[in-house]
Amino acid sequence: MGRYVARRLLQMIPVFFGTTLLIFLMVYALPGDPVRGLFGDKAGSPQVIAALRHEYGLDQPILVQYFDYMKGMLLHADFGTQIASGRPVTDVLGDAFPVTLRLASLAFAIEVVLGIALGVVAGMRAGRLTDNVILVVALLFISVPVFVLGYILKVVFAFELGWLPPNVNDSMNYNELLMPAIVLAAASLAYVTRLTRTSIAENLRADYIRTAIAKGLPKRRVVGVHLMRNSLIPVVTYLGIDIGALMGGAVVTEGLFNIQGVGGTIYESIVRREGTTVVGLVTILVLVYLLASLLVDLLYAVLDPRIRYA
Repeated sequence: MGRYVARRLLQMIPVFFGTTLLIFLMVYALPGDPVRGLFGDKAGSPQVIAALRHEYGLDQPILVQYFDYMKGMLLHADFGTQIASGRPVTDVLGDAFPVTLRLASLAFAIEVVLGIALGVVAGMRAGRLTDNVILVVALLFISVPVFVLGYILKVVFAFELGWLPPNVNDSMNYNELLMPAIVLAAASLAYVTRLTRTSIAENLRADYIRTAIAKGLPKRRVVGVHLMRNSLIPVVTYLGIDIGALMGGAVVTEGLFNIQGVGGTIYESIVRREGTTVVGLVTILVLVYLLASLLVDLLYAVLDPRIRYA
């Protein structure tokens, strides 16, 4: 296991550099000049613009900019400086990531608990009324756009019933984060439900399940130990990928509920052409994806004892 983890960590190095290079090239290929954007409608003097571009290294070739950026990030944990505000990007990361991390963690918990529970219920009753109702609800969650679902929940639970606040004023308050977390988790919850349901229904017909039942094992042990562990492998794969998606894909949800997190910061940075901020935020998301992928691979051996890593 140790050798496998070390090999995977080494494999992450070229993936990390390749991914960050692509992100860097795409971000800096955006039209417009962030320095000129500082002046708005007023055109700055060419001397001032040239001086600012030199200060932020924007007058260097793109690969030189990337090398300098990666050197500062890896050696000094320096993600650069925002051009518009002059704040270090590390401060922006420190403000945005904890907010999105709390939101994504709550959404992930809802997705895992409800998604797997509903999937197991539907899979155990495949073809019956309960299964059909759960599949229809899951299809609705997948089909309804995020902003529509968020608006409906705000109208019903905030304005009509008054159970939850309509916007997030305190990101430390999980009661305020509950409704946006449900909106963020809705589509993923539906996918987890469908994956779990399909896997449970297929494995119920497997030989090892029939053998376990024939041996007289209690139903709770058959389902909880034999059926669940094998059925959760495709679900865990999806959940590992979805961790990064929850962290970076909350642009609409955060905007809808006035949450100052990663999604909103990335959107604002793209609008202002703040390439340094975008690259810094997305670089952290790349690390989240890579670590989640490694964790998923290690969980395979826990779920299925037949899987061993050399």
